[in-house]
Amino acid sequence: MKTFNIPDFYRSRIITPIKEFRRKNDNLKRDFAPTLLDFGPVQFLIARHFGFCYGVENAIDIAYKAIAENPDKRIFLLSEMIHNPDVNRDLVDRGVRFIMDTKGGQLISWEELTTNDIVIVPAFGTTIENQKKLTELGIDSLVYDTTCPFVEKVWNRAAQIGEKDYTIVVHGKPNHEETRATFSHSKENAPTVVVENIKQAEQLARYIMGLEPAEKFFQDFAGQYSVGFNPEKDLQRIGVVNQTTMLASDTQGIADFLKNVMTRHYQLRPEQVEQHFANTRDTLCYATNDNQDATYALLTHKADLVIVAGGYNSSNTSHLVELCEEKMPTYFIESVNKILDKDLIRHYDLHLKEELVTEHYLPEKSPVRIMLTCGASCPDAVVEAILVRLVSFFEGARSIEEVMLAF
Repeated sequence: MKTFNIPDFYRSRIITPIKEFRRKNDNLKRDFAPTLLDFGPVQFLIARHFGFCYGVENAIDIAYKAIAENPDKRIFLLSEMIHNPDVNRDLVDRGVRFIMDTKGGQLISWEELTTNDIVIVPAFGTTIENQKKLTELGIDSLVYDTTCPFVEKVWNRAAQIGEKDYTIVVHGKPNHEETRATFSHSKENAPTVVVENIKQAEQLARYIMGLEPAEKFFQDFAGQYSVGFNPEKDLQRIGVVNQTTMLASDTQGIADFLKNVMTRHYQLRPEQVEQHFANTRDTLCYATNDNQDATYALLTHKADLVIVAGGYNSSNTSHLVELCEEKMPTYFIESVNKILDKDLIRHYDLHLKEELVTEHYLPEKSPVRIMLTCGASCPDAVVEAILVRLVSFFEGARSIEEVMLAF
């Protein structure tokens, strides 16, 4: 497998060796059981898979390479390279500037760019419209393109089924950079509509079955369909692809639901299904799959609380938080700075979309057992800092060096 040049300050003396130990002992990824770190009065269950994935490491490698190779040039990112505040903050500190925010809002006008500027394409990819704009400005967007290969895999899959006259249904968050990029590429090959969740898939089904007037479609899916979309014609043959960071179970649920709708509506026999529903393989990336499976395995164990680290605008991280919230108290934090002390933690509430402060998050018992994981764009160093901070609250805890002797 390709190796990447990742700055040492993103790595960890604790987390990185544990990951390597587990990889060597389970190279085929058959064991999803968490790793137990026993410090005595506090224990940690560390998820089998989490942190920097292939696509993120590839993006970081390319971005820092761009900085090193162009010391005398202005360097821009189309938007946040990945959804992690520590990584993006470090890039900004090194002089990199963002052209757009995460929702596509312009921060720097295109007119400010020149042919001598360097523009990095983020890991989520970008729209064809942005690529054309850069070309018009004389900037080659392919020189430092950090688009994740698994995102490109989705684009290729959408193109393949689009060429067979299927309409593309994209399961994703409409305003997410990756969904916007996938939508842009997909609509070049086929009519395309975005559904965010099963509720929207159910509404789409009403148009498939002719239960709603076609003109209402444009209200229900405003901003989520391609130009010229005709619900009466374009929903007769469909295929489902997704934003790679969505919950696998949600994507599968939407695909199965729409397949059943097509089967019933057109009264199809099994061998006839592909006349109306494309046989698309799951397009969720391997890292998202591994992280979600590792979280399911983690949650089969008992603990007092879960801490999930990552950027608050990280889609894959938010889905891990959702899974954990169903089982036990869960605290979603960006960094160690959110752990104010032994009794107070500042954390993000996905439902209220704001940070809250919770008191007495650590129970008065011994040992306290804490589950720990993070999203695919979170550095190992962030997880280490959180672990070290929590251990410091427990008098008589074994040293890190002693606990790490097993690895």
